[in-house]
Amino acid sequence: MKVLVIGGGGREHAVCMTLAKSPKVDKIWCAPGNGGIADIAECVNIKATDIDGVVAFSKENKPDLVVVTPDDPLALGMVDALEAEGIRAFGPRKNAAIIEGSKSFAKDLMHKYNIPTAGYAVFENSDEAIAYIKENGAPIVIKADGLALGKGVTVAMTEDEAIAAVHDAIDGGRFGGAGARVVIEEFLTGPEVSVLAFVDGEHLSTMPSAQDHKRAYDNDEGPNTGGMGAFSPSRFYTDDIAQTCMDTIFKPTVAAMKAEGRPFSGVLYFGLMLTPKGPKVIEYNARFGDPETQAVLCRLESDLFDIMNAVIDGKLDEMDIKWADNAACCVVMASGGYPLAYEKGKEITGMDNVTESIVFHAGTARTDDGKIVTSGGRVLGVTATAATLDEAIRKAYADVEKIHFEKAHIRHDIGIKKG
Repeated sequence: MKVLVIGGGGREHAVCMTLAKSPKVDKIWCAPGNGGIADIAECVNIKATDIDGVVAFSKENKPDLVVVTPDDPLALGMVDALEAEGIRAFGPRKNAAIIEGSKSFAKDLMHKYNIPTAGYAVFENSDEAIAYIKENGAPIVIKADGLALGKGVTVAMTEDEAIAAVHDAIDGGRFGGAGARVVIEEFLTGPEVSVLAFVDGEHLSTMPSAQDHKRAYDNDEGPNTGGMGAFSPSRFYTDDIAQTCMDTIFKPTVAAMKAEGRPFSGVLYFGLMLTPKGPKVIEYNARFGDPETQAVLCRLESDLFDIMNAVIDGKLDEMDIKWADNAACCVVMASGGYPLAYEKGKEITGMDNVTESIVFHAGTARTDDGKIVTSGGRVLGVTATAATLDEAIRKAYADVEKIHFEKAHIRHDIGIKKG
């Protein structure tokens, strides 16, 4: 079978590597791919958001499956466009991808169907938003309504910080059209947990829990990023909590999307906070998370190609998906300055010395003379598995020390904090 994977980050490297394990898959393309993906797939110079280009390539090369992984092409309707040409595609259609593409849609859905989440209000006028902030005080959370590369959320500890975030989004155009509307949310406390699930429109099968680290610096300081590392499983996600989430969040969300005429098929990401009043939804994503995917897929024992086809065919309930009883830790190596300004083109050395981890490439490129250089903010995801989480963390950081590029930046506390 031939598979085309859309995207070029660490998540796509993990997806390609996992698909390559399937005995049924003998050819993988990746558009656009990156320097590491090129070792296992043929990289195609098509942007992930180029729907016409992807459709044209698919009509010519006839992949048996197209896996659309990033948020932007899903929100733009790439799956719809592929299906319209009779091309088999994995991922939600546009009308279901809105669960990530519009935070106000997601909040209204949860409110309508009594799915636990933070209190909220939606604004398009900055004066009205600021009045709401002054009435409710801080800490408070400001979110751009649309897609903002994982950087559209401000957890404001003061009213001044919240007001500045509103001005940046609505008046300053910091996130373009994605920030023309903002969702202002109640500040919640508790451990955060990410749970990804395969969903076929009606049935769902959850993956092992994970936890992301969004802030750029140690101790959860600095600006939000796309994610500086992840580990799996969560230290806090017990069997009892998992059952509560299944009954009050996971199944109700899938049923709500179906009831709204927007059946969700693909990977649905539940960003949760385990509050003193029980688990609540912080956000939904309409696809594999990054870097959670790098940690979670390392633990998959079943055939990902088979799972994706079962999702498309609405037969997920017939699958018995197996996961390893182990732990994984992914440490992101980023360019200095990320998530703000950073330089590209820095040569990466030492990856051949890595012995106990998988190095997933995210922002890398291959030069004409075969060198691997940096080409993005998040550069590599060094991911180790072990019998225990503490051992996986140790192994990942030991291998991080072997890899070098100018101005490399990491967090030193991935998986270490206990709260």
